[in-house]
Amino acid sequence: MPVQNEEVAGLFNRLADLLEIEDDNPFRVRAYRNAARVVGGMGENVSDMVREGQDMTALPGIGKDLAEKITEIVRTGRMKALEEMEKKIPPELANLLNIPGIGPKRVQALYHNLNITDWLALKRAAENGEVRSLPGFGKKTEQMILDRIIHAAEEKKRFLLPQTERIAESLVEYLTSLAGVRKVTPAGSLRRRKETIGDLDILVICEDSETVMEQFTRYEDVVRVDSVGDTRASVELRGGMNVDLRIVPEESYGAALHYFTGSKAHNVALRRAAQSKGLKVNEYGVFREEEQIAGWTEEEVFTRLGLSYIVPELREDRGEIEAAREDRLPRLVKAADIRGDLHAHTTETDGRSSIAEMVAAARERGYAYLSISDHTRNVTVANGMDVDRILRQMDEIDRMNEKIGGFPTLLKSAEVDILKDGSLDLPDDVLQRLDIRVCSIHSKFNLPVEEQTERVIRAMDNPWFNILGHPTGRILNFRPPYEIDLERIIRAAGERGCFLELNAHPDRLDLTDRHCRLAREHGVKIAISTDAHRASHLRYISYGIGQARRGWLEPDDVLNTRSLTELKKLLNR
Repeated sequence: MPVQNEEVAGLFNRLADLLEIEDDNPFRVRAYRNAARVVGGMGENVSDMVREGQDMTALPGIGKDLAEKITEIVRTGRMKALEEMEKKIPPELANLLNIPGIGPKRVQALYHNLNITDWLALKRAAENGEVRSLPGFGKKTEQMILDRIIHAAEEKKRFLLPQTERIAESLVEYLTSLAGVRKVTPAGSLRRRKETIGDLDILVICEDSETVMEQFTRYEDVVRVDSVGDTRASVELRGGMNVDLRIVPEESYGAALHYFTGSKAHNVALRRAAQSKGLKVNEYGVFREEEQIAGWTEEEVFTRLGLSYIVPELREDRGEIEAAREDRLPRLVKAADIRGDLHAHTTETDGRSSIAEMVAAARERGYAYLSISDHTRNVTVANGMDVDRILRQMDEIDRMNEKIGGFPTLLKSAEVDILKDGSLDLPDDVLQRLDIRVCSIHSKFNLPVEEQTERVIRAMDNPWFNILGHPTGRILNFRPPYEIDLERIIRAAGERGCFLELNAHPDRLDLTDRHCRLAREHGVKIAISTDAHRASHLRYISYGIGQARRGWLEPDDVLNTRSLTELKKLLNR
């Protein structure tokens, strides 16, 4: 299997981590970080670009040295510069940076003062009260470190959707190319569009199962074969993903696809529904006593049980079977319903594409509007804009709108920081000149739940507040959500005419599916926005749509399914 973009980006980030711990040249560190962002955010696989002999220096911010390193990684799976750095300092040190709140300076202090090189040593030091004695730590920081180490140790490794999709696509392409294979379908939590994936299930219809099993276990990315039989094989791939391959007969394919898509809770509920009709349902089909009466397709399985078809995203045993029985399943939002994106960044702050490039990408998607929502001044790490820069950007957007003739219409916006006291990071006379305001928390994540909740509600009291951006601040597999009472926030938003964002960036997918449904029940509309930091990120809308569908959202529940005229009416509090 070709080296994936995420692997290249991971090696660059790891080298940047080690260089930063060693207090290396910050420009050198930034160059590797930028290379990781560029490669990680690309739609095209760099392995294909290297194989085709494309000029890697044509990529933004990639010079000759970085281009050579990308080629080296693609061809060898290694990077000599990283290996040399790992000889100087313990490579496990970089893993400490995965603990939220632990930056390079703190890693330096832990290493040089307590000789801590890995998570286990840090856990022991925190348990013994040694960490709090170091400058810049303290008792609260020590407890926070301990809590997050324990939380991380309890979690099974899970993969984000883009990475899992690429693995699945490569496997499907490989398996489909084998002689006698007629059908290949990924199932499991990937098919249900869960925000993270534990392992991958793949179903196959074929003529010669023995040959397919043999070829599957010889797949070039397999590092371990856990089991192999006549109809099932289980392997581990490079990077840690476990994959189960199941060969099923054609007459049972629909039943097997339903069963192995899950969830377990949904399958249990469906079996109960079948039993109430004197039937039995399993991975082989629907049976009346010993006679198979359905199973070729999923639709057939549901029909035989007197149910409307339930899409995979809803199969979590949260009332979908009752709704299917009564023909009241939601008409879920889909990609064609989305009219525009309400949260996108440019090179004015921490984005990697210009306004013109973002416009071109939005036009390609057929959007009616695009909101340019760069950071405000408090987010200094993202080069946040002060008032003068915001006003200049507004003028630039006006000129751009005249130039492009409203296809798409650019909306003047900002991602306005919510300060600790609940005030917004721009004066009201500037806020009122914007078309839309996405208001977000970027600091003070560790406030108590009551204080954090009140902070957001006070911000919503500002009449220019429109959308609460990435409402829990989580970053999947890296930073847990801050403590906040989202039910109170949702109620407060409904009372004030505010909206919540479903941040579609696959690193965030913030809101959860449950909170999307809660917002729907309270009549609070959701903006599905990508938080795009480059033009190619606008495609992330698909991940947000998947999450919204898991949250039972219909087009009417989503803010950016509206025409521009309707949108502006809703934004006018």
